[in-house]
Amino acid sequence: MAPGLVSSDAVPMDVDAEPSAPAVPPAKYLDSDGPRASSVPLYPPSFTVGYVYSTEMTSHFSPTGHPEKPERISQIYHTLTVGRHTKKMKWLPIRPVRKEEALLVHSEDHWDKVQAIQDMTDQERVDSEDYYEQLSLYVMQGTTRAALLSCGGVIEACLAVARSELNKTFAIVRPPGHHAEPDEHMGFCFFNNVAVAARVVQQLTPIKKILILDWDVHHGNGTQRAFNDDPSVLYISLHRYEQGTFYPCGPFGGLQSCGEGEGLGYSVNIPWPERGMTDADYILAFQKIVMPIAMEFSPDLVIISAGFDAAAGDDLGECFVSPAGYAHMTHMLSGLAGGKLVVALEGGYNIDSISRSALAVTKVLLGEAPDQLPPLVAGEAATETVFLVAKEQSKYWKSVDPKACEPREEFEEISFSIPELLKAHRQYYLYTQHDMMQVPMMTPELEERFSAQMMCTSDIFENDTLVIFVHEFGNLRLELQSSATCNVDLERSYLIDFSKELIRWVKKQGYSLLDANLFPKPSSTSSRGKDTDVLGREMLVHLWDNYVQLSSAQRVIIIGHGAGCQPVMNLLDRRTSSVMKVVRGVVQVVAHSTIPATPKSNDEVTEWYRKHSFVVIPSTHRILGPETRPKDLRRHGELIPIDESQPVKLVLRALPGISEFVSQQLEKHPVKPRGT
Repeated sequence: MAPGLVSSDAVPMDVDAEPSAPAVPPAKYLDSDGPRASSVPLYPPSFTVGYVYSTEMTSHFSPTGHPEKPERISQIYHTLTVGRHTKKMKWLPIRPVRKEEALLVHSEDHWDKVQAIQDMTDQERVDSEDYYEQLSLYVMQGTTRAALLSCGGVIEACLAVARSELNKTFAIVRPPGHHAEPDEHMGFCFFNNVAVAARVVQQLTPIKKILILDWDVHHGNGTQRAFNDDPSVLYISLHRYEQGTFYPCGPFGGLQSCGEGEGLGYSVNIPWPERGMTDADYILAFQKIVMPIAMEFSPDLVIISAGFDAAAGDDLGECFVSPAGYAHMTHMLSGLAGGKLVVALEGGYNIDSISRSALAVTKVLLGEAPDQLPPLVAGEAATETVFLVAKEQSKYWKSVDPKACEPREEFEEISFSIPELLKAHRQYYLYTQHDMMQVPMMTPELEERFSAQMMCTSDIFENDTLVIFVHEFGNLRLELQSSATCNVDLERSYLIDFSKELIRWVKKQGYSLLDANLFPKPSSTSSRGKDTDVLGREMLVHLWDNYVQLSSAQRVIIIGHGAGCQPVMNLLDRRTSSVMKVVRGVVQVVAHSTIPATPKSNDEVTEWYRKHSFVVIPSTHRILGPETRPKDLRRHGELIPIDESQPVKLVLRALPGISEFVSQQLEKHPVKPRGT
């Protein structure tokens, strides 16, 4: 957060009623042998993610306009509600912070100062306006109540996770807190919400080691001050610094400010020297500094001081972090502390940017994968900063390697990302070792995004039996979603191993093969193109219309792997008639993060799919859990669990079963003589 006023027409707001807590029936009704009342859900909601929100916090506002305005939280809540994401989350009742809780961080004098604000007369507020403006604050009658609730809300969000009632929570609160020091309110902040919550968690639960990651564009001086000599709390901040001239100013946010006493080394500042920092810069800092130190520290709980004022479009932060960038950082942090993660809102003053960024983070909390980022190259300023931070932090952390962060002499553009190299390697293998041919594309857009990714055997137009293998090999975001590290050599080995086995089986049986990699290349244009999922669906329909339909194949087998399964279902819906004439079997191989899909266009294709499908899933997949209704399982034909979690290894192990299923399906549909 930062000081400064902007023109606005902010006025007191009419507030909505509190969102109601999800209705979960009392246990006595669930355990009863008697008839179930109609008001009792048949399947009570089971939540792993929660949120805190109250319209009472909008009672703090500036009649003359101010960037820290009520719409910051109301619009976030509206965005999550419109997307029905709050339906998947447990609403946690909010409460004011108690005095004894606040005093774990703040002085009693500080507590009294905040309490006194609510009792000030209008004239006293006018007379003290200059005093508060010097502290980058505004006050009114509703300020105290909002500040108490904001702090109490973060406490409740943290306790719910610390007590294992939920895995993750999002505290949608204001006013923010990370500038509030033990003895002073400042920088739009009254109580240090996250610091107080961390102390309460340490006092009331077994959790003692806490990581606070602060990605607000401003240094969280108050949070670092609260734990500066405490080794039980690791504070990491990425912020715009500009040699100490950017708010809150001074050397405390510099890279050499690493804590004191027993806490030396437990404050990590990554101070950006200029505005305009991007996703690439933040991801570099995460990969080289944040995650190595965090994993070495091994926290019991992670709290994100989630200011979104580094987001693209924020006039105070003037940086360019995208919603996908925030999502990727959240995704990385969710791998720590056994998944115990709390997101607490701090700054962010562009209403559209803060809402879209909060939505992206919430989707990750709910288990969705982050949106794909284009190939990233960090800027020179970021690379130099990360190197200097690595040199400083290597004094305290063994996992930080300054040599690995050393800037190159020249900053040339990287031509190929790792996924592109993996795809190219597999395509080269198919071409050189098995004489497979490239399928030409019919449109410039498909040529740009999928060239050389559609491969086929030379007999595709003559063979009576065609196997279509649809996948996204090389998409490390999906292939390695459950892995803490990425071993590219091992991944390449698995891709080639499976390719060998697939082609060996196809050749032995005398089938033709169409290999469709639907993981598109990054667009070469800066304009926003079609969504990658849309492109993949269009590509598969294009192959069906222009190649499969023109071939002599009487028997077609479609095998979908991972993210390739959804385009297969889309094909069944869009080309139902022609698919049902020649397709003899549909195979899906899905990982933990994917629910097996089904066609939905009409009852006929749904029933046809059930009779012709074979689905391979990990034995620990959630669809096999007790919460899944039997009728959902019956939508698929054969459902085969295998004791393997990594997608590319899963399909390798499933190949013998797939082969047997295909043989059985083809026996039911012998090849007819040509011309009959």
